[in-house]
Amino acid sequence: MSTIRALAASQPGGPLEPFHFDSGPLGDEEVEIAVDHCGLCHSDLSMLDNEWGFSRYPFVPGHEVIGRVVALGAQAKGLALGQRVGLGWSAWSCMSCEQCLAGRHNLCPRVRPTIAGRHGGFAERVRAHWVWVVPVPEALPAAEAGPLLCGGITVFTPLYEFGIRPTAKVGVVGIGGLGHMALKFCRAWGCEVTAFTSSRSKEEEARAFGAHHVVATGDADALKALAGHFDLILDTVNVSLDWNGLLGALAPNGRLHVVGAVLDGIQVSVFPLMMGQRSLSASPTGSRVAIDTMLGFAARHAIAPKTEHFPMSRANEALDHLRAGKARYRIVLDADFS
Repeated sequence: MSTIRALAASQPGGPLEPFHFDSGPLGDEEVEIAVDHCGLCHSDLSMLDNEWGFSRYPFVPGHEVIGRVVALGAQAKGLALGQRVGLGWSAWSCMSCEQCLAGRHNLCPRVRPTIAGRHGGFAERVRAHWVWVVPVPEALPAAEAGPLLCGGITVFTPLYEFGIRPTAKVGVVGIGGLGHMALKFCRAWGCEVTAFTSSRSKEEEARAFGAHHVVATGDADALKALAGHFDLILDTVNVSLDWNGLLGALAPNGRLHVVGAVLDGIQVSVFPLMMGQRSLSASPTGSRVAIDTMLGFAARHAIAPKTEHFPMSRANEALDHLRAGKARYRIVLDADFS
């Protein structure tokens, strides 16, 4: 099969329309996946609108794919036909640079996103290099697992990479598509978890997701009362915040880590960072090993995102739902091309 049915936008911000493309010969190290489910991430929306400046059209979104292996290149490794797999933000890395050889494939200078310069998962089938096609544990429900491959690994990576201890005090800013998964992972990790939210109506849900405490984001007095408290604050929103106030809430050696795609500059005072040996950092998704580790952890602890489902044929409705800020909390499209 070489002609693939998909949904694509022909211009920035345009509607998704039926689109056919010829996938060409399967590369020696490529894997072809029949798509069963695909998450709709806010990054899909940013790419659809060319918010980051490197989208190409026609644009096929979708980088939280769950499906089955239907074809393997001659040099593809570690996978079998019919196996249930997932594909996240990255679809190719060079395998020869220092970062790839060190196992940090996501930091490869030539890494290729699943939806940048190639067609994503809002399609019957999608292809990727074998290293990025990840076996999905049977204990994870296939229909709900897709968002773990982007949002899940994004919030899991700081816990995994920075050696966060189960005794750590962790704050999570934002209870949305990323934040609600961060609360679940941090609670399962063993941390004391505080949720920062701009909406008091989310307090009960935040506690259900794993928060021990809930603080209003805009409450300056509450933030001052937490001075020196947190070992890690994880910012999951894409808006400017009281950065100096959050830094002041860190304990010595604490870290403010940003995973929300904040486009504005972050203005901070260096002296409090220096004197408390605090850190300000950010990260993208995660390495292949981190993704495998995250999926195994999620399976053992029954961690799954809270999702809403749309048939893929109603993808434009799903996009409108996401644009309006109504998603609770991740959207998954169920393939219905047949």
